Amino acid sequence: MWFVFALGSAVFAALTSILAKVGINGVNSNLATALRTVVVLAMAWGMVFITGAQSGIGEIGRKSWIFLILSGLATGASWLCYYKALQMGEASKVVPVDKLSVVLTLVLAFVFLHEKFTPKSLIGCVLIGAGTLLMVL
Repeated sequence: MWFVFALGSAVFAALTSILAKVGINGVNSNLATALRTVVVLAMAWGMVFITGAQSGIGEIGRKSWIFLILSGLATGASWLCYYKALQMGEASKVVPVDKLSVVLTLVLAFVFLHEKFTPKSLIGCVLIGAGTLLMVL
């Protein structure tokens, strides 16, 4: 089931890039990011209340709060950079560079989470890196 949600994420991320590229025309990238974030915030809290998950807020531990806040800061920084890059460059070049996050995630997961780095994941990283270079050069 995780694969279905991951595939959904990829489809919506692709739509996000195209819709954002059209919508950001003539709009300050920071303002566009803020507007997008308000929509995401409303949607996320809507899902919390629809599913009744709000009762779990009090059960979140200190470590989880810290890392969720840090993750939020990283997301915000990523979105600000992404929208600025998308405003300045072609979506067909910005998006592949953004997807280098896959390679960086695999490396960080190996270093910090002690996840396995297999020959298959190494080949995948090399191919993603090579594919990114081919698309942007």
